[in-house]
Amino acid sequence: MNVNEILAKLHAKLPAENTGVVASYIPELAHVGSEKFGVHAVTVDQREYSFGDAQEGFSIQSIAKVLSLTMAYQRENQELWKRVDVEPSGTPFNSLIQLESDGGIPRNPMNNSGALVVCDVLLNYLADPKKDLLAFVHSLSGDQSIGFNEKVAASERETSSRNRALIEFMRSFGNIHNDTERLLDFYCSLCSIEMSCQQLAQTFLFLANEGQSPFTGEQIVSKKMTKRLNAIMQLCGLYDEAGEFAFRVGLPGKSGVGGGIVALRPRDYCVAVWSPPLNPKGNSNFGMTFLEGFTSEVGDSIF
Repeated sequence: MNVNEILAKLHAKLPAENTGVVASYIPELAHVGSEKFGVHAVTVDQREYSFGDAQEGFSIQSIAKVLSLTMAYQRENQELWKRVDVEPSGTPFNSLIQLESDGGIPRNPMNNSGALVVCDVLLNYLADPKKDLLAFVHSLSGDQSIGFNEKVAASERETSSRNRALIEFMRSFGNIHNDTERLLDFYCSLCSIEMSCQQLAQTFLFLANEGQSPFTGEQIVSKKMTKRLNAIMQLCGLYDEAGEFAFRVGLPGKSGVGGGIVALRPRDYCVAVWSPPLNPKGNSNFGMTFLEGFTSEVGDSIF
């Protein structure tokens, strides 16, 4: 199987016109070219395949929530689930609706409220949160060049009214413990992490390898924790389109409004795709279509 040829063929099959729209509610994201497209796949035995703009960095946005969740899970273990649930929400990623009925406990750690709680947990453990976060990312990827996009982070801080509301609403239920501005600053930096498709696929490869880094041999999380993290991505990783993604693609995955989607097949491979225009649910329009074709073409999903 010539995977590079498959990637090129699948790209050629995409519609001539992308009906998606580049995210603009974070102003800095609106500057990214809508024509950009990249994909990179890497196997657990470190065979790598690329197409298009796979080496160009982009803001991974909510994809980074899986990384902060992994750090919090390492430290809190089962205690973490007392503050954030693991159920699909069926509502937009920045919704406040369910927090009222759920007593301030977010439905899952992949929506904004859940990720904010996870960041609040980490602030209690990390001596230098931003530095420690990047150190963890570097240990996963083996790439010291990965960092924050400070322009994106600043743009997010300036448009954080909804996230600030989520924080204060959850605080009223006793589920936020740290200063609001400190928490927002950490969260916005988390979402601004910039990676290429290659870096993203390599960073997430430990979740396809039973929690072990294929690059260093380090056991990042246990096999049991890996199973839980992959399950959360499968059920909640694409917000209120997670069911559609499972139906069409059939892999645990996580999207971000920067246009990236990362997906993995346990004990096999990780693939990252980037195409900035988003569908109405906030997921990469071409990314969804491409990954559906990819798993159909190679015959590999978890189902």
